[in-house]
Amino acid sequence: MRRIRANAIAILTVAWILGTFYYLWQDNKPQSSPSSSASQTRNRGHGQKVVSSRLEIHRDDRTIPLIVTQPQRTEQHSQLLGGFDEKAYLASKQLKPGDDPYREHAFNLQESDRLGSERVIRDTRHYRCASLNYDADLPSTSIIITFHNEARSTLLRTIKSVLMRSPPPLIHEIILIDDFSSDPEDCQLLSQIPKVRCLRNGRREGLIRSRVRGANTASASILTFLDSHCEVNTDWLQPMIQRVKEDHTRVVSPIIDVISLDNFAYLAASADLRGGFDWSLHFKWEQIPIEQKMARNDPTQPIRTPVIAGGIFVMDKSWFNHLGQYDTHMDIWGGENFELSFRVWMCGGSLEILPCSRVGHVFRKRHPYDFPEGNALTYIKNTRRAAEVWMDEYKQYYYSARPSAQGKAFGSITDRLALRRKLNCKPFRWYMENVYPELRVPEQEAVYSVLRQGGLCLETHGTDSLVLAECRGMGANRPQAQRWELIEPLIRQQDVCLAISAFTAGSKVKMEPCNSKEPKQKWKPKRTALQHVVSGLCLDSQAPAGPLVITQCRPQLASQSWEPQIIT
Repeated sequence: MRRIRANAIAILTVAWILGTFYYLWQDNKPQSSPSSSASQTRNRGHGQKVVSSRLEIHRDDRTIPLIVTQPQRTEQHSQLLGGFDEKAYLASKQLKPGDDPYREHAFNLQESDRLGSERVIRDTRHYRCASLNYDADLPSTSIIITFHNEARSTLLRTIKSVLMRSPPPLIHEIILIDDFSSDPEDCQLLSQIPKVRCLRNGRREGLIRSRVRGANTASASILTFLDSHCEVNTDWLQPMIQRVKEDHTRVVSPIIDVISLDNFAYLAASADLRGGFDWSLHFKWEQIPIEQKMARNDPTQPIRTPVIAGGIFVMDKSWFNHLGQYDTHMDIWGGENFELSFRVWMCGGSLEILPCSRVGHVFRKRHPYDFPEGNALTYIKNTRRAAEVWMDEYKQYYYSARPSAQGKAFGSITDRLALRRKLNCKPFRWYMENVYPELRVPEQEAVYSVLRQGGLCLETHGTDSLVLAECRGMGANRPQAQRWELIEPLIRQQDVCLAISAFTAGSKVKMEPCNSKEPKQKWKPKRTALQHVVSGLCLDSQAPAGPLVITQCRPQLASQSWEPQIIT
């Protein structure tokens, strides 16, 4: 009987596994044509939108649905391009046999040309994004794309992705700023496409001044800045315009997916990243702080970011002008994203990354064009201008991290300092405390304190025991067990730090090896109390003889009152 039962269970298990594989295969199987897809609609504003050309799976256990954007039908394609001769435009700039496909553009031009001007890409958003609704009366936007000697296939694919994957009423115009490319026809011919305008600089101006020219020319109330080697994804534009419509001081950016510079594969980027930097003003992507991640219960919610990458963002035109546009004394490229980010935050705005907006971007390993003063000197000039205008006393850390910037010319900043005064902007210290507290100030010479509670001092007995004990010694004679370094967010003794054992009330406090990224070790002062950053609970001695714990903060309790006294 047992053998029969075991065989029956085995057969059912195998049948279940095979059934599961078959179900998943059916879900993932490509459909022969858009017309064979199940007809589905959803209201997203601007009328009913048919999504029968998508393969959709909406399951709670998948963060990325298998959604594929399909190419436009022939009649739609011809309406988008008008009288533009796409084949002739691309054919005149084909790579010659034997030429290095990376030499001119720092990406594989042969692969870009092979792809052509449009392709199917995967919808990389979280599946919940597909169910969001946007206002039916969203304002239209002027798309501003600046370029210098961009590959024709890449530039055209950028433009067509915008036209194909955006609601037509939202695209007021696409303004191309040709920054004195070698061939004027790279831009001029594209103006045959409906809604596309071409402006050509009479000399090399760089990204910053070119974008200002585009913004001054734009006639829509919303500005969308886009790089020239991008592919926008499904419903990329609506979330950003919606956020700016709700609050004109917001500057919003999409999650920037990666397009491989080698084979142009479209790769989904993590939705848990934000923009950050180090003291040399080198931009980097970093994980969202653990306390913000724990507070996020909806993966479609915006992500506050200290800085944006700068290549792709949406901004209200009147707010852009009010804040002083860009610093036009910066040259070519680099550092303008820090200057803009500091200015937005410190002068009354905010920066967000929107998980439900995705744009692919070709990230290159080198610049394919020349800088008048060289790449390094141009970047130093630009970042030094940002540091001198916006970073106040914190600029010393920029110069410590980038000593080569000392003594380098950076031009007059009188007008930008006057702008800062006129806008009544906050100090950089406010930015550090409220926007980017995770950026650690470089450690200075250690300052030691005792943590007093009444007539007793906090003392360690090994790593597992903390007690209140009689304060002993004076100055340099204080015992090491009572000497503390308070370097926010850490409370440390040499190489070990104060940490909680769990995030719940009543959890004991202990010492463990210091790690500035460990959420259990993050503390901040709250009046006279010491509050754990993530749990929100306060350090409590309970009774002098008992173990230290974390409990609900009650400032009136003597057992939660700590008085740091510097050891002199």
